[in-house]
Amino acid sequence: MPRTLRPGQRAELYVVDVTSGDRRLVHSSSSLLFEAPNWVGDELVVNGDGRLFSVPVAGGEPREIELGGVPDINNDHVVSPDGRTVYVSAEDGHLYAVPIEGGPGRRVTNDRGPDFHHYLHGVSPDGETLAYIGLENRDGRRITNVWTIPSAGGADAQVTDNEFADDGSEYGPDGKWIYFNSERAGQAQLFRIAVGSGEVEQLTNDERVNWFPHPAPDGSAIAYVSFPPGTEGHPADIDDVRLRLLTNDGEVRELTQLFGGQGTMNVPSWSPDSTQFAYVTYPI
Repeated sequence: MPRTLRPGQRAELYVVDVTSGDRRLVHSSSSLLFEAPNWVGDELVVNGDGRLFSVPVAGGEPREIELGGVPDINNDHVVSPDGRTVYVSAEDGHLYAVPIEGGPGRRVTNDRGPDFHHYLHGVSPDGETLAYIGLENRDGRRITNVWTIPSAGGADAQVTDNEFADDGSEYGPDGKWIYFNSERAGQAQLFRIAVGSGEVEQLTNDERVNWFPHPAPDGSAIAYVSFPPGTEGHPADIDDVRLRLLTNDGEVRELTQLFGGQGTMNVPSWSPDSTQFAYVTYPI
């Protein structure tokens, strides 16, 4: 069931300059709860009410992207490196490919049974592989691990195999690492795993609950969502949610504080030149 706005609540789409911290309101709505911006060219792609929309970065009204028979979607979607295809996660548990201008959808994923769901977060720099979170229900427990699958369809490959909560899997710009958040060190922190060798590195280790690492296209920093200490999962409508940057020299910079969480920045949202990224707040 798609999320809806609470009485008196708005969804506000912003872009923020990572050098100055200046932010600009792109679009605001009191009727549609939209989420999870992707940045492609001069457009931002968001989902809302089970559908997909494109909003000009300069501001303007959303344009719906026809999903061509794909079931209602959630807030896990990514755009191919060439900007021609958007890959979406649907509420039936599968991943689909749709032309960015709209058109017939193509199912990418395999049927792994009713207790397995796919949640998309990343696409490799060459556009050939999708990184997703596979959610399995085992004896009443929710198990999440990092998986990959060819974007054209094919055999899945399991990247992590444990009972810790792994999420937010996204390729780095060189394709050598998959970045993700995990509770393997206690509360959620940021990690990366080497493609091929499986070597794991921990990237953050602090008192806050850190989710959804998004590497900049130029590799200079990682943008991520930071929840208050003790937060379980990545809930919606939380006060003191912070958007942070982790730079290559290990410095953590705080760019803004907001009311939000789920839907704020679930997917890659950097501008192509790595100077800005997009996010959503949900003020009441």
